[in-house]
Amino acid sequence: MNCVPFLLALSVLACLAADTEPERKATQKSDMSQMPSDVHAPLLQTKSPQAGRLTERVTAQLPKPSATSSPVPHRNFIDDEIFGKMERDGVPHAPLATDQEFIRRIKLDLGGHIPSSAEVREFLRDSSPRKHSSTIDKLVGSPEFVDKWAYFFMDILRANGKMGRGHTLFHYMLKESLAADRPYDDWVRDIIASSAKSNYVVASSNPIVREHVEGKPGEAADGNDLSKVNQLDTHDELAILYGKIFLGINTSCISCHDGAGHLERVNAYLSTRRRSDFFQQSAFLAHTRYIPHVESSAAVMGHFLVDDGGSGYDTKADSMLRTKRSGGPNAPKFLLTDESPQSGAEPRDELARMLTANPQFARAAVNMFWAKLMGVGIVDPYDEFDLARLDPKHLPEGWDAQPSNPELLEKLAVYFRENNYSVHKLFKLICNSSAYQLSARFPGEWQEKYSKYYARKFARMLSAEELHDSIVVATERPGKFVIASKHEDGTSDGGASASVSMAMQVSVPQPRGELKSFLAAFGESNRGAPPRPPSPSPLQPIMMMRSPVVNDRVLAQKDSRVQRLLDTYKDNGKVVEELFMATISREPMAAEKALVLAAMEKNRVEGAQNLQWALFNIAEFLYNF
Repeated sequence: MNCVPFLLALSVLACLAADTEPERKATQKSDMSQMPSDVHAPLLQTKSPQAGRLTERVTAQLPKPSATSSPVPHRNFIDDEIFGKMERDGVPHAPLATDQEFIRRIKLDLGGHIPSSAEVREFLRDSSPRKHSSTIDKLVGSPEFVDKWAYFFMDILRANGKMGRGHTLFHYMLKESLAADRPYDDWVRDIIASSAKSNYVVASSNPIVREHVEGKPGEAADGNDLSKVNQLDTHDELAILYGKIFLGINTSCISCHDGAGHLERVNAYLSTRRRSDFFQQSAFLAHTRYIPHVESSAAVMGHFLVDDGGSGYDTKADSMLRTKRSGGPNAPKFLLTDESPQSGAEPRDELARMLTANPQFARAAVNMFWAKLMGVGIVDPYDEFDLARLDPKHLPEGWDAQPSNPELLEKLAVYFRENNYSVHKLFKLICNSSAYQLSARFPGEWQEKYSKYYARKFARMLSAEELHDSIVVATERPGKFVIASKHEDGTSDGGASASVSMAMQVSVPQPRGELKSFLAAFGESNRGAPPRPPSPSPLQPIMMMRSPVVNDRVLAQKDSRVQRLLDTYKDNGKVVEELFMATISREPMAAEKALVLAAMEKNRVEGAQNLQWALFNIAEFLYNF
């Protein structure tokens, strides 16, 4: 495509590349002379990018704010805590977001893509004082909300081909749970304690199956050969997963060695825990067996029986993933309380009960959702809690409190518990707060110390899936993702293959060709490792400028938005206005409009195509702010 170099497209190049240099400087070769805690620090303290600094760079590319900082209404206890703390400490804050900013932000955060131009105009016309809360109510629990947040959980639980075709069933369970607002603690207990003759028929068993560690090839042909899976390593992998996702605690280090002598400068709580404590946490799973089904004399490593007929946890056994186990007691004991299972109870049921009843479960959940909606967790990263540093009145010597706002964190956790672990109510509470609805644009001089106060809304890069799906909405050229009835393991659902138009509607990432390269450049997870927030790279602007994923969709053909606008309106000014609204949710400024109209006078079709291409290549499209 022959693109003219619109000035408004150039800002993205510096914005996308600006964050790459610090990452290059941070990458170091291992130094054996380092303290053990220094070696572990990158694992346990991979902080999010400086949110305030990034937001400063992004908002520098936006139209300047018209409002100045002023008092905002306190809509709930979140605002009492956030703005009360700023008032006490004399910290200024941004004004409330404009209507255009809000509708774009809320659609991305709750629905996973930008709003349509019709949705923006409808919201701007609405004069109701409740239009913000009404929009939030409409989005929470909607099909697009369910798609986005089911995809999020599929990502963090790394749902992929290791589940066989069970991933489709698990995806369905997540979607149904989110749509019905099933209590979060209920479906977490279901995941931890699930048993199944087949993970193809019991949805909640699939996260267990996904974590299986393949062992030595066995000889039995009846499916009872336990050596095909390293049972003990699988117990450990599940214990680590449940700790990170459901408690916000990374026990990876103490799965290999005691915390003492390694974690004193990284995590005060974990520095006091032993490897034997981790073994006893894993021992809740000691009776669990992971047995692959055998079909045609071959084990199907994505199709499993999961039951509780195992023999126990051997604390002296070898490991395929870690050093040989070092011995110690093998009776189940909950890491956070030292509680043991009740007599006669199934240990996994007891683990599910203890974990979800512990205050840290609610604390970790609200912090994770807060981080996804606000840009930075109250504890950040959200899966690296230090339990010794939560109470600012009782801190280990030499340490500061870990949460940026401990009082708010506790109040959110109490709210979540008292409202029956309702994800819907929690999302509505956060999104209705003035704290969430602040503008990213900050009048006056920004100081990085303001970040911990949430004195502005933090900008974030769109995820790969959000980016693709927003391009679809802007161009009205849908994608095509096949939901096949035949799966990688050779099995079939017996139905016909179907396709969906949005990246977030699939259960497992499956792009091919150019689309795969495009999504990979923007950080799509292959679910082989925990997902990471998208980070800028020099490859991204190249993809945005040259990839057919963008360029083919802006052409005036195949019923694209550009084609229909040109066919509908003879007034070039109207075409420009509609393309701005459809792509970046606002009207063009006079100088922008004049620049585009001059190009369209020379070549109407190329001018319109180039306009939408240029709008895709600016910070206003690539970031949520």
